[in-house]
Amino acid sequence: MAEAAPQHLALPSGLLELCALLGPSRDSLRGLEQVSLKQGVSSPSSLDPEVLSVFVPPFVSKEDSQTAGAPSATLSKTRRRSFRKKRDKPKTEPWKGLPPEDISVPNGVDLLALPQLCFPGGMYVASEPKEDCVHFLVLTDVCGNRTYAVVAQYYRPLQDESCFYNGKAHWEPSWPTAGMAGCFVPFAVCVVSKLPYYNALKDCLSCLLTHLKLCKDFEVDNHIKDFAAKLSLIPSPPPGPLHLIFNMKPLQIVFPSRADPESPVIDLDLHLPLLCFRPEKVLQILTCLLTEQRVVFFSSSWALLPLVAECFLAYLHPLQWQHTFVPVLSRQMLDFVMAPTSFLMGCHLDYFEEVSKEADGLILINIDNGSVTCSSDEDVDVPDIPLLAAQTFTQRVQSLQLHHELDLAHQGASTDLNGERARRRAWQRRLNCQVQQVALQLLFSVFREVKNHLNYEHRVFNSEEFLKTRAPGDQQFYRQVLDTYMFHSFLKARLSRRMDAFAQMDLHTQSEEDRLNGTLASPRRPTIEKMAPWKSSLLHVTHRRMVVSMPNLQDIAVPELPARNSSLRKVDAADYGSGSIVVSVTPKPTYTFKIPEIHFPLVSQCVQAYYSDCVALLSKAMSLLAPDNSALLARYFYLRGAVHLMHGQLLDALLDFQSLYKTDIRIFPADLVRRTVASLSGPQRAQAERVPELRRLISEVVDKPGEAPKPDDRVKNFELPKKHMQLDDFVKRVQESGIVKDTNIIHRLFEALTVGHQKQIDPETFKDFYNCWKEAEAEAQEVSLPLSVVEHLDKNEYVYKLSSSVKTNRGVGKIAMTQKRLFLLTEGRPGYVEISTFRNIEDPQYIQQALTHVLLMDAVVGTLQSPGAIYAASKLSYFDKMKNEMPTAFPKTTSETLKHKINPSAGETLPHAVDVLLYTPGHLDPAEKVADAHPKLWCALNEGKVTVFDASSWTIHQHCFKVGTSKLNCMAMAEQSQVWAGSEDSVIYILNVHSMSCNKQLTDHRSGVTGLAVQHGTPSKVYSCSADGTVLAWNVSSLRVTSRFQLPGGRLSSISLHDGHLWCCTGNSIVVVTSSGLLCQELKISENFKETSASFLSFQLLPEQEQLWTACAGLDSIYVWSLKDLTQRPQRVHLQDCSEVSCMIRVKKQIWVGGTGLSQGKSKGKIYVIDAEKKTVEKELVAHMDTGLCLKFENHGLHQHCGYGALWKVAGLSREADAEQQW
Repeated sequence: MAEAAPQHLALPSGLLELCALLGPSRDSLRGLEQVSLKQGVSSPSSLDPEVLSVFVPPFVSKEDSQTAGAPSATLSKTRRRSFRKKRDKPKTEPWKGLPPEDISVPNGVDLLALPQLCFPGGMYVASEPKEDCVHFLVLTDVCGNRTYAVVAQYYRPLQDESCFYNGKAHWEPSWPTAGMAGCFVPFAVCVVSKLPYYNALKDCLSCLLTHLKLCKDFEVDNHIKDFAAKLSLIPSPPPGPLHLIFNMKPLQIVFPSRADPESPVIDLDLHLPLLCFRPEKVLQILTCLLTEQRVVFFSSSWALLPLVAECFLAYLHPLQWQHTFVPVLSRQMLDFVMAPTSFLMGCHLDYFEEVSKEADGLILINIDNGSVTCSSDEDVDVPDIPLLAAQTFTQRVQSLQLHHELDLAHQGASTDLNGERARRRAWQRRLNCQVQQVALQLLFSVFREVKNHLNYEHRVFNSEEFLKTRAPGDQQFYRQVLDTYMFHSFLKARLSRRMDAFAQMDLHTQSEEDRLNGTLASPRRPTIEKMAPWKSSLLHVTHRRMVVSMPNLQDIAVPELPARNSSLRKVDAADYGSGSIVVSVTPKPTYTFKIPEIHFPLVSQCVQAYYSDCVALLSKAMSLLAPDNSALLARYFYLRGAVHLMHGQLLDALLDFQSLYKTDIRIFPADLVRRTVASLSGPQRAQAERVPELRRLISEVVDKPGEAPKPDDRVKNFELPKKHMQLDDFVKRVQESGIVKDTNIIHRLFEALTVGHQKQIDPETFKDFYNCWKEAEAEAQEVSLPLSVVEHLDKNEYVYKLSSSVKTNRGVGKIAMTQKRLFLLTEGRPGYVEISTFRNIEDPQYIQQALTHVLLMDAVVGTLQSPGAIYAASKLSYFDKMKNEMPTAFPKTTSETLKHKINPSAGETLPHAVDVLLYTPGHLDPAEKVADAHPKLWCALNEGKVTVFDASSWTIHQHCFKVGTSKLNCMAMAEQSQVWAGSEDSVIYILNVHSMSCNKQLTDHRSGVTGLAVQHGTPSKVYSCSADGTVLAWNVSSLRVTSRFQLPGGRLSSISLHDGHLWCCTGNSIVVVTSSGLLCQELKISENFKETSASFLSFQLLPEQEQLWTACAGLDSIYVWSLKDLTQRPQRVHLQDCSEVSCMIRVKKQIWVGGTGLSQGKSKGKIYVIDAEKKTVEKELVAHMDTGLCLKFENHGLHQHCGYGALWKVAGLSREADAEQQW
């Protein structure tokens, strides 16, 4: 079969997409000539602009590439990448704006419209020199993709020697030289880039203009081509802390990177709108954008239009403007404002009156005088942003230092141009960071509680319930915003758990209570502490009582409220007092990499030399990095890989991308790597397959089966059902409603609601149940407790249920239930009378589940309202049922030893098996919050899910986050900030303990990773093993393999480090080897046991007793060898009533063995506690309902399969140490 031809590889784009020279057409100049001859003097004449020259990368000719031996036929199309409009044949029909066939114009660049955008106010001849000016453009293609342009206009005198753009032939003008004295013709250079480098490209064009003014007319094209070639060779910096610097002479140009993959490039002064508008007007404009109005900016400066518009869009991040965005409209484009859909456009101030009369309902924003008005006779009904958020935003804006001159007052004059520019950039970067933080805090305060009304499993947003929680005065704002495309995309991002700036702020501002609430199934209640601000809002309470009965708010009249200024014409500055909130944000540290000089003439040899210089400088920078600076190392890998690609060195590029893949997967260019592999020739692909690292990369990224069809990412709005529901549909509806997630609880609820009836639920019953639940929820949220009562409660207590007024032997009042107590709220003179406290229940998750059952029972009784309602509700009395069915579930020994039970699957619809456990001790790092410094218990669930508990309070610190998609086999803490997790998919995932995210992957294993062993020291090492017998040694700082060896036979299931040697369990034997793989000892199972099916399951070393304890699959005993002589027969420790051993760990001077055994005639999970010195079983603990266990001792332990966990007391520990030394 013939070999398939390699595919064409589109190279990673540099900064330049296109560069164009624009100026007057020949016909315009001829007209100017005739006017000048008749009048004898020059006059301000209008000219017709057109594109004179276009330059598109790459700029190396085919012949040059072939001469240099570069594989350009594979890498790029060999075309002539520039053209000039020829004028040496006057009779030829003028070019109409279409480029020659050998020029490929990037998508989104319309050369027909470009001239009028580069000269939006028209092109006029000047009688005297004018200053150069710059403005900016945003170009959008038919798919909505944006490209960005910077335009520099300048003037040149029209001379009699040659015309500016006549090519090699000279065109002699027919008018006398004296007649054209004082005639200056405008030209423009336009640079188009995929990234919004407004300031950087403006600086580049400023440098270019200094050269153009000094060169002769016929040299202009060559200067522009060289300028474009330089920009095209500069790679785009990857997201992160590395910025690029390039010497454009006389300026050092900085190209900043985006902060992270989810953030935009910020290369403009974000405080510009704050200089043009008062904070109240800024809020009005943001509201207009959030409600997707038709917005038009006006200014007498063309440059300010896109800059200010882009600043407002940056304020909205991570919300994104989804509609038309044309920040510069030329005179010929004014009819665009007649569009009926939402848009954001910009016009010159001269067209203000014309546009305002053109269409109704436009929001007209005058940048020059800071006004916001509307084009219709009546005011546009634009709501106000929520009051508290608006007040806080205003105070924070007023605290900002917006004037650089005030920072310069104490500094001496600078004599270094680039040094002064660097100080100005640093100041601007700090201010940009503060402005972004203020804007993000505004959005966060407005939309933070949206997450409380999302159902992630079914991608449902309960908008009506969310609206009920909003203050009456904010209802109009939220109703309009919730109906926008922008908000819908925001919901998609939340439901997809995108870790953008909004999600990061949510994570960093979470309290312990928020973390607990995020994992508890339902119901949510405000704490005593949070209820305090609500008490003053009587109107809010009244409103909620009016709307709580049904989710259909459109049928309910909202009470009239004092009007807040919603008219765009009538808003006055509010007096918010003198208080202010100082914004103190320290920008993250950044680094720079200086791009080497590019030598001319631009032939292939010079370009290849430039690429070689880039690679050499990047390699040198990498060699000088500190070992722990993996973030910067990843950016260097990215850049060097991109340069290798541009250089045509595909295999070297793939090696760098492989290193990047395991250093920071967030910026890994998967699509580019796929296209690179597809473009390899046959010999290149064969060579890549011979390199283990590349073979692994190709299998991971390229050769995997095609991705599954993209799941439906639509966001559904919760609606009450309209037809009868069977069990499965009922489960889905209840989960979507947010009442409860646990499938087993919903099954019991279904049984309760269908007692004595057909096993289906009609819409009316569901509606009644939903209303009963929501009414109880509203009543609990509106409880107003006097201070004398609050003093008896903890600040993190919740009032779950408040009864009606009853008479008791303790007085008359209402009985209140929290998660910690029952108490009587007495009437008359309100007081607190305690009824009972839940003292002996230490697990908040079980309290939560019991409270949920109580509230569900109450809602069932309220729904059915029949004599059998109490019996039906008893179906939800789950714990009573368990007690009656299993009165002796836990023997006395078990009960005395049991300390805690926890549920890693809390908040999930179904329980998940616990595969691996890891305890990490607490420590206080300066980068952490105090709560993050607590000890943690890491629980690996099925399919790569990880839940993290705070081991000081046994609350969930971080709910399920994904670490790959396969089962995790082992976990280890490599250093204080890293947890390593070995997966069945052969990848080692490195988790950041601060962000609880995985950004690094080690992919050197070829089979499932089964064990990890940490060797602390300098440098720290981690040994990893996989099922195929491979053992790798890793440098923790550099994440590089320092050594590797292979054990024969495979089946390597675990690894342990002791006394400088590695102990490896292979099933058939336990092998002791040196760190380099040299065999020292081997204990073979076949030489000690007659059972052919027996195999080593796990082992524990007790160096003090010089003992090796082993557990064997299929056997009911533990075997102990002497480390002095492994050839001696082992001692046997029999486990009574044990049918199979599943795991074993060491706990102080004890060995705890998990297995399956009989208890009260039933097969259950059991734990045998063995005295290591006496080799006798001290205790038998009935662990769990299932038959398999997972044990871990780092002062704590947990089990497997049923999804629940038990913590056990360890004998011999003092009461003071009990908090940290327990199971």
